Amino acid sequence: MAFNGTWKIERNENYEKFMEAMGVNMVKRKLGAHDNLKLTIQQDGNKFTVKESSNFRTIDIEFTLGANFEYSLADGTELTGSWNAEGNKLVGTFTRKDNGKVLTAYREIIDDELVQTYVYEGVEAKRIFKK
Repeated sequence: MAFNGTWKIERNENYEKFMEAMGVNMVKRKLGAHDNLKLTIQQDGNKFTVKESSNFRTIDIEFTLGANFEYSLADGTELTGSWNAEGNKLVGTFTRKDNGKVLTAYREIIDDELVQTYVYEGVEAKRIFKK
């Protein structure tokens, strides 16, 4: 997979509606839509290291495909779940610790862009990154 590299947010599609469905308040939604998120992804076999840098925080995430791990969103929402490979796409299935609802995330390379898609409670959003 060609995920390795540093990816900077280029644009969002329906991201504020998604954050609203997730229960993020209006102030945090407005800030989150303009967070200047940068992802640095390094893959070594089934192991991934992802550095997320934004206006609000910088965190390092390490995970192995198929293995559960815990993760907190920028707004503090805590999740547990895993990423798996399906063809040329990474599919993440995460359960919220506060309400048990499922967040699904997809990462795929389309042309020269990293497209990250989120689905929660029937609301879909995309964040598109470029190297």
